[in-house]
Amino acid sequence: MPNQQKKVIFCMAGMLSFVCALGVVTALGTPLWIKATFLCKTGALLVNASGQELDKFMGEMQYGLFHGEGVRQCGLGARPFRFSLFPDLLQAIPVSIHVNVILFSTILVVLTMVGTAFFMYNAFGKPFETLHGPLGLYLLSFISGSCGCLVMILFASEVKIHHLSEKIANYKEGTYAYKTQSEKYTTSFWVVFICFFVHFLNGLLIRLAGFQFPFAKSKGTETTNVAADLMY
Repeated sequence: MPNQQKKVIFCMAGMLSFVCALGVVTALGTPLWIKATFLCKTGALLVNASGQELDKFMGEMQYGLFHGEGVRQCGLGARPFRFSLFPDLLQAIPVSIHVNVILFSTILVVLTMVGTAFFMYNAFGKPFETLHGPLGLYLLSFISGSCGCLVMILFASEVKIHHLSEKIANYKEGTYAYKTQSEKYTTSFWVVFICFFVHFLNGLLIRLAGFQFPFAKSKGTETTNVAADLMY
């Protein structure tokens, strides 16, 4: 493939990585990972509410990795509330999983920025066949994509398996009990998913530029090796 086309492909991959890094940094600080609705069970049972009457006992909230906000309703009007996961909810959330989500998100940002630099270096510099070259790009794309996948899996397990939304809704609520009705992932979560997909796409772009996948030997190389073995 001509050098000019390789430059275009590597520049494209580098720009995609850079946009990804900015997106994940923004996602880390926004309360737009989950939007949930929850029912005030105590109030609904007291008045035996059903049908449209349940709307008066339905609250909602949205939150991210650090903070969030919502509205509680128990038949007496809306009660807005705000919360911070650190340090307010340390006793309620699965701290180890949550810290790992933040850790892998940070690693994802760092590796994506390094990947951006490597792609630009391969486009305009003269990389050696080491970690600065195609092998390094493959490794960075694979590790970064794996980090993005881990972030999504850990956060999803925190929300679904450990019932994070329900724990937040019931935090410091001695009188009323709340039960989660629905949860949906919102903007920030899907930004991480797009970033994961971009790293997979970058691996294909490297292959499109004419570089074999790591440890894959071409037929020409295998023939040369066989010929060399026969000479000894």
